Amino acid sequence: MEDLSVSSIQKVRTAYLETDLRQRLARHHDSPDSAFWGWNDIWLMPAFKHWSIEAEIGAIRCPLLAVQGLDDEYGTLEQIRGIARRMPQTELLELADCGHSPHRDQVEPVIAAVANYIQRQRQRQ
Repeated sequence: MEDLSVSSIQKVRTAYLETDLRQRLARHHDSPDSAFWGWNDIWLMPAFKHWSIEAEIGAIRCPLLAVQGLDDEYGTLEQIRGIARRMPQTELLELADCGHSPHRDQVEPVIAAVANYIQRQRQRQ
């Protein structure tokens, strides 16, 4: 958890209450309130501030491509760089002009990078 994450999640709570965000989420969720509050409430719980996935990622043994946008509003590059420090089989893809959803913000570069990554993994077998 980073301060940036908490700040951005607080901002999106305000947006959900004061803008058309609920209606936009309804296009993708049968119950936008359940989806939103189930996510938002947990991330803003004071006890959740200390949550970390670091112990769990140590069990991953396969090669990993970690992707993050340079403009991710919910986290800094320390998230994927921290993964790479703990898992030497990690390759990083840091995308410019990209927010929290690289698969939407940078469709073609993500597809190309994933295809290239998979091809290289196949060649190593």
